[in-house]
Amino acid sequence: MKAALGEAEKAAALGEVPVGAVIVREGQIIASGYNRTETDGDPTAHAEMIAIRQAAEKLGGWRLPGCTLYVTLEPCSMCAGAIVWSRIERLVIGAMDPKAGACGSVFNIPQEERLNHRVEIETGVMEEECSGILKAFFRGLRQDRNRNKSEERQE
Repeated sequence: MKAALGEAEKAAALGEVPVGAVIVREGQIIASGYNRTETDGDPTAHAEMIAIRQAAEKLGGWRLPGCTLYVTLEPCSMCAGAIVWSRIERLVIGAMDPKAGACGSVFNIPQEERLNHRVEIETGVMEEECSGILKAFFRGLRQDRNRNKSEERQE
């Protein structure tokens, strides 16, 4: 999860929502990603999607058996679907997302019994650190917004 947090910091440095992901197989990081939706102008450029694409390329196919995905924030429904589709075996989540999470909060796509693959899920790993980077990011956005409003009023 420390490596995923490092990826989240890269996203924050770009002004992106600080979410990071890494995929591990046989004890080695084989792929990583961080949110790039604003930077790339791509709604699918979530940390998990970038890491899954990278892992598939490295392994030479879309199935990712024996892989564990570590992600700092609970994946959305798009990413949860990709996790199931890619056959990732295990998902380790830092902070849960009660508004849009699809791995136990709002939905639980990776463990949906009607799907052909289910993913083992572990939550709360380095939760304080993972939620802390998000809280700091959004606090900064609110402060910037308030500062801009204050400057507009002064003009």
